[in-house]
Amino acid sequence: MRVLVVLTCLLAGCLAQKPHPCSSPPLLSGALTVSTQNEKLWAYASYFYDALGQRTRLRELGTYENKTFTRDALLLYREATMYDINEQNRTCKKRPLKVDFQPLGIPKNASLLGQVVLGSSSGPGEGLLVNTWTGDLPDKAGKFMSTVTEFGCIPVSTVYHTDQFGWVVTSFFNNIIGILDPSLLIPPDFCPDAEMKVDSEEEPADFLSLFLNKH
Repeated sequence: MRVLVVLTCLLAGCLAQKPHPCSSPPLLSGALTVSTQNEKLWAYASYFYDALGQRTRLRELGTYENKTFTRDALLLYREATMYDINEQNRTCKKRPLKVDFQPLGIPKNASLLGQVVLGSSSGPGEGLLVNTWTGDLPDKAGKFMSTVTEFGCIPVSTVYHTDQFGWVVTSFFNNIIGILDPSLLIPPDFCPDAEMKVDSEEEPADFLSLFLNKH
């Protein structure tokens, strides 16, 4: 009985603490969806995220302006390089990255909007405690709103605004701490010799452009 009382007090103490900005685990994998307010874009992707090496890989399936697309993109931010990978044909396209690596998590200058339970707080395992934050995008490009778990700082969703698409919503799920196959974040053996492709009619890749089938 005393153990139960102690555990209850500890839990109450944790819930009473004010949430603070946080960093997500440096190695994550899972799945995400991206959708836009104007309904031009919807995509599903499996993702592999390495904050230590500043590398990300996205394997996507989606629709853009009612056309279906697939894409397998490896982003190496330290090298300012992205690879479009076609495993079936064993071909690669190499493109420049114009953006800096943005780690998952909540920046220190973000403001807390609130803390809620997703699901139910009526019983153990029925709900998930999350915190929602708001702040400025890099280079004052607009505002964002991000939700992460209270314990572990695992991403749940992010919303931000663009002139082209309106509100863009990214939702994360089936997250796993770690990467089961680290080789997925290394260019395949048929990629390193690919020539850098710079198309004057196409902007160098940023996050949202990864979901647009212009390549």
